[in-house]
Amino acid sequence: MKRFILPLLLLTSLARAEDAQPKTAEEILRIVRLSYALQNHKMNGQLRDDATGRVEPLILTMEDKVMRFLFTNEPKEIVHLDLNTEPATLYQVRPGGSSEVPASQHGNKVRGMEFNYEDLSLGFLYWPRPQLMGEGRVSAQKCWIVRVTNPNRDGPYYVVDLWVHQGSGGAAKMEAYDRNSKVIKRYIVTKVQKVEGATTLKELRIETLNPFNGDVKGRTYMILEDPVKK
Repeated sequence: MKRFILPLLLLTSLARAEDAQPKTAEEILRIVRLSYALQNHKMNGQLRDDATGRVEPLILTMEDKVMRFLFTNEPKEIVHLDLNTEPATLYQVRPGGSSEVPASQHGNKVRGMEFNYEDLSLGFLYWPRPQLMGEGRVSAQKCWIVRVTNPNRDGPYYVVDLWVHQGSGGAAKMEAYDRNSKVIKRYIVTKVQKVEGATTLKELRIETLNPFNGDVKGRTYMILEDPVKK
């Protein structure tokens, strides 16, 4: 069985769901969070804007429960997510020093792409009182559907639905809603690759939607190469 994963809502998951039996929503999100924290990889990749073809190269490293995104085009930037804290803490490193990314900036685009700092923070994986909405399929694979609701007004999303693959515990799809219950962001894993016996992320499609008619306003792909051997 293939294991489909969303890091980034993003990244690879080597954790396995113990079985395909229904779990509580809290247990499912715990498995997803663990799948990020256990990684130890370095991968080259890029963000690519679908409309213009503009590319932002990146280097992704995952070590000691920290995920780092290094953007090598000028101005250079490092964004790192510290998974040793709960919720995870997102930092931005630019010339002059490092600082935590405030919640008021989580809706800002990363490198001008359809990918924002809220997406990198994975903050919605820590929102309280998640709900198990049932089951669905992504790329023919069975998933649990978990809904989380923002406990405050910070950030760009009010409700997030996650499709969590039952075979791996990784998130395969995400849809985010505004406060008018309109979908404004969607992620889905579109390609995978084999790494040390596991099927991991190769390509992630990220879409921003018009809340009034559901049309896609912008689309970015995150594409990752095979992990670099250390």
